[in-house]
Amino acid sequence: MGELVPGGNVPLPAGPLRLCVRGPFDVSALVTGDDGKVRGDADFVFFNQPVAPGARLSGDTLTVDPSALRPGATRVTVVVSPADPGTELGRLPTPTLQVTGPGGRPLARFTPAPPRQETVLLLAEIYRRGDIWKLRALGQGYGDGLAGLARDFGVDVLDERAPAPQPFIPAQRIPPAAPAPASGQDSYLGQVNAARAQAGSPPVTLDARLSSAARAHAGAMSSAGRLGVEGSDGVSVYQRVIAAGFAYLTIGEHLVSGPHTSGEFVTYLQRGEQPRRTLFDPAFTHAGLGCATVRRTGDVFWTALWARPLTPADLARTAAEVTELTNGERVRAGLRPLAPDTPLTAAAQAHSADMVARDFYSHTSPEGSQPWDRAAAAGARRRSVGENIACGQRSASEVVTGWMNSPGHRANILKPDFTHIGIGLAGGGRAGMYWTQLFGA
Repeated sequence: MGELVPGGNVPLPAGPLRLCVRGPFDVSALVTGDDGKVRGDADFVFFNQPVAPGARLSGDTLTVDPSALRPGATRVTVVVSPADPGTELGRLPTPTLQVTGPGGRPLARFTPAPPRQETVLLLAEIYRRGDIWKLRALGQGYGDGLAGLARDFGVDVLDERAPAPQPFIPAQRIPPAAPAPASGQDSYLGQVNAARAQAGSPPVTLDARLSSAARAHAGAMSSAGRLGVEGSDGVSVYQRVIAAGFAYLTIGEHLVSGPHTSGEFVTYLQRGEQPRRTLFDPAFTHAGLGCATVRRTGDVFWTALWARPLTPADLARTAAEVTELTNGERVRAGLRPLAPDTPLTAAAQAHSADMVARDFYSHTSPEGSQPWDRAAAAGARRRSVGENIACGQRSASEVVTGWMNSPGHRANILKPDFTHIGIGLAGGGRAGMYWTQLFGA
């Protein structure tokens, strides 16, 4: 059974799948097409409506048969929320998704980063690429309950078990318009830096490349009529940033619909804990903003990007931090620390960059090379080699915490035989930052 990290995916066999989340949670699912929107309320499978074509909910287990989904369905998003209405997920055990295939064969397991104040978590999605169905781990949180989630997916459902979220009411409605002009960007920057100053964070600088990527992504979301890290064209917001020529060390984003002016948008970002964390993160030094309006409805889609550019010094510092945190875990377990190794580092860095450049996420490269092959090609002379990979994490502490929360990755970190380590990281892939941890003995 494969252990997944956010952004990781596995191909699925033909036949019904069982997706189980045990604990004090409600499981639900949304059946959508390529546009990310449901066709109607019948596409929302939850406690009051447990059956849809190809999907059935029974207690803590969702059974999905992709071949039996309604015509036009290409995606099933699996959602968890607290069984006790109004409870924050951060007060509960971290939910773990276990996926089994026909005959009860274990296929995958996913434990996301521990949630905080979120009340709903997009745990995973079953999606079709060509003729193949896959499962992708998500771990994306919502703060305004199932009703807010359903609204974003186009479902008109009254959640009777949880209080309805307060709607966002703009101060004024402006007519459908093109992306914000330069003067609006200047106003936005002043509002952002004033808010950051009050929080004790340094100012950010507007970057034309980030704004270009933000406008492109806002346009893609408005064309599709839905929010998402990945647009209907299959390009993620992180890939747009790299395509615009901005290489980053760390990145954050806000993808929002609702506000109609930059002032309303900045006010909106300060309302929730997770948006505030990104807005005020002192690690970010540059920003970009883009918005686009759906002329038929007047809905405005916003993309705000926050980033720190990549420098050789920052790359080395972050890799050293991952090594330091890893060795801290080993020392606490009574093991000797690992020594940095130049060939292992070169192989790890090359693999992270390769996953970004060729848009894959696997220990096996497209031509079939394995971790030990890459280590040997880089000049490492180790009798045994192990590898951890991850994608989507935005800091050294976040990625090491994620690995330690995954039994398979934790086993590599705490393997007594390993003596050396190499770290690689590269941003701009479909899921953001891609990390590689290569061990040798």
